[in-house]
Amino acid sequence: MEKTPRRILPTVIFILFLIPIIASSLLDLERKREDRLLQQEILAEQKAQKETLEKIYLMGKFEPAQRRDFRVVPTKYNVGGYQMYLKKETLNAFLNMVKAADADGVKLSIASATRNFNYQKNLWNNKWTGFILVNGKNLLETVPNEQERFKEILKYSAVPGTSRHHWGTDIDINNANSVYFETEKGEGVYAWLTKNAPLFGFCQPYTLSGTTRPTGYYEEKWHWSYLPLAKTFTEEYKNLITEKDISGFDGDKYVPELNLINDYVLGINPDCL
Repeated sequence: MEKTPRRILPTVIFILFLIPIIASSLLDLERKREDRLLQQEILAEQKAQKETLEKIYLMGKFEPAQRRDFRVVPTKYNVGGYQMYLKKETLNAFLNMVKAADADGVKLSIASATRNFNYQKNLWNNKWTGFILVNGKNLLETVPNEQERFKEILKYSAVPGTSRHHWGTDIDINNANSVYFETEKGEGVYAWLTKNAPLFGFCQPYTLSGTTRPTGYYEEKWHWSYLPLAKTFTEEYKNLITEKDISGFDGDKYVPELNLINDYVLGINPDCL
């Protein structure tokens, strides 16, 4: 019986020796787990911040004059009547297209370029309140039903936060009016653009409505989009923006009823997708 404690003693000593090792190992495992969780939280936060910045950009909630990736449209090609900006890649592509058009006797200029959220909001609200006439009509008086008025403005004007003009990739060429493109000069410009603009990366997003484009805005022969950038932004918009994000202007309560993203943001010429 006296030998039993002697046999137990080495075991006890061994266990006591192992306790700090095991404890240290467990602490290391816990620290590693905490480090992994912290890293995951950091990555999730970085992803959320990146998506927030992308959403701000996609919805035009920024000042292009304050961004290094935007350039001023040269006065020589600016017929919009105000200082305009474009993504530098878009502007370079347009200037290259201008040279080719000049060689063919066709003159190109820009009637509208980047329009941020506030610009689009003012445009939209002024049409909503009748301050700006739409096809010669004061919509506040002629379309008192607000939902119908919303749809009427949508025929040619994008809801703030949904316009491709927010991205610095889209331009209105020469004149943002269908009457101009019905003239002999306008028809010549459009014929040249249809043939040559794709060579410089530009695509007409709002072609005639039909089987290939059953939804979206009416045809705009003046509106051209620089695809090397715009295709990416279109895809990002589809993945990041929801209709809950689209608000902050007159009539925004009707957004959930109108399927704006699928029917308008994505309702473009399939060649531009």
